[in-house]
Amino acid sequence: MERLKKTRKIYVGAAFVAILLALGVGQMVMDNVSAQAKQAPKFEVDPFWPKPMPNNWVLGQTIGLTVDDRDHIWLIHRGNDPGTAGLDRTELAIVTPGGPRVGECCIAAPPVMEFDQAGNVVGSWGGPNPAGGYEWPESNHGVVIDHKGFVWIGGNGGGDSHILKFTRDGKFVAQYGKARARKDPASPADKPVYRANSMDMDNFGRVAKMFIDPKANEAYVSDGYLNHRVAVMDLDSGKIKRFWGAYGEPPTDLQLPRYVPGETPAKQFRNPLHCAEMSVDGLVYACDRSNDRVQIFTREGKFVREHIIHPTTLADGSVWDIAFSKDPAQRFLYMADGVNEHVRIFERSTMEELTHFGYGGRQPGMFLGVHSIATDSKGNIYTTEIYTGKRLQKFVNKGLGPIGKGGVPWPGM
Repeated sequence: MERLKKTRKIYVGAAFVAILLALGVGQMVMDNVSAQAKQAPKFEVDPFWPKPMPNNWVLGQTIGLTVDDRDHIWLIHRGNDPGTAGLDRTELAIVTPGGPRVGECCIAAPPVMEFDQAGNVVGSWGGPNPAGGYEWPESNHGVVIDHKGFVWIGGNGGGDSHILKFTRDGKFVAQYGKARARKDPASPADKPVYRANSMDMDNFGRVAKMFIDPKANEAYVSDGYLNHRVAVMDLDSGKIKRFWGAYGEPPTDLQLPRYVPGETPAKQFRNPLHCAEMSVDGLVYACDRSNDRVQIFTREGKFVREHIIHPTTLADGSVWDIAFSKDPAQRFLYMADGVNEHVRIFERSTMEELTHFGYGGRQPGMFLGVHSIATDSKGNIYTTEIYTGKRLQKFVNKGLGPIGKGGVPWPGM
C-alpha cells in the first residue's frame, strides 16, 4: 500500500511537471504566433521623387498637402517671402524687389503646386492678385481638394480669418469670412492686434487645415491658430453649421499657459488645433498639437476619447497631422511628429503605437519639421517639412511586415 502511494505521488508529480512544461511551451508558441501576427506597414523612401522642377523653381516652407481623386499630389508652400517664413535670401533670384539678380538660382515656385504620380509638376498657380477679387492669406496654411474638384485654402497669418475656394486651375470661386475680421479696432494700424472669437459664425481664426466629407457636403475646419475649435462648414454656402472645443464642450478664448508634462490635461485646445480628420467609421480625429494629444469625436462633436502621444514633447508638440491607411477599415493611423521628427504608425482601433520611421536630418527619409502627411490610393505616404526642411517626400508602401525599431527607411534597409 505504501509503495502504491509513493508510485501515485510520482505519477501525479510527473504529470504536474508535464502540464507546466506544456503550458510553458504553449505560451512560448502563443507568444511567437502573437509576435508574428502583429505586423505594421513598411515604407521605403523614394529619393528621386519628385522630379526636378522647371524654371529654377525652389520651395519655401512646405506647409500643406493633399491627394486628389486622380492620385495627384497637391502642395501649398511659402516661397514668396524671404527669411524663415519662406526662402532664405541666398535662395532668391532677386535680393530686394526690383534689385539685381545674384545668379541663375533661384526663383520661388508658385504657392500651389500639383504633381502627378511620376513626380512631374502638372499645375501651378496662386498668390496675391489685387485684381482677383480675393484676399490671399498672409501666411497660407493647408490645401484640400473636394469631391467636385474645387481647391480650398486656409491661412494662419495675423489677419487670416477667411477661407478661399478656387477651381483646379486657380480661378477664384469664393471667399468665406473676411480677412482681418479679428482685428482689435483699438490697436495701431502698424502693429495690429487680433483677438480670438471661437463663437463667431461668420469668420474664422487662422485656419490650419480642412477635411472634406463628400457625403454630407461638409468641411471640417481646424480653426485653431487663433480660435480654439473644430468648425463644420457647408461647402456650397460657406456657412458654419456647428462647432466644438476640447472634450466636445463649447470653446473658449482663454489663453492657456505653456504646456507642462504631467499636469492635468487642458480643458481647451491649445493653439494650434492643427487638424481634424474623419475616418471611414465617422470618427473625427483632432490634432491638439501642443497638448501632445489626439481627441476623437463623433461627427456632431460628441467626445469619444483621447490619446496622449509622447507627453514629454515640449515646444510645438508631438501631434502635427494624421492620415489613414487605405485598406477598407483604415486599420492604421499615420502621424506626423515635427518635433521628434518621426512618422508614427498606430493600430487605429487601440491607438497602440507599433513603430515609427524617420529622424532629424537632411538626407532622404529624414525630417526637419515634418508638418503634413497624406496617403494616395496605393497606400504610399507623402510628407512636407517646414522650418528649414522645405521639401516634399514620398514613401513607397512595401506592404505589411514584422515590426521594426524605426530608423530611416532607405532602400534595402
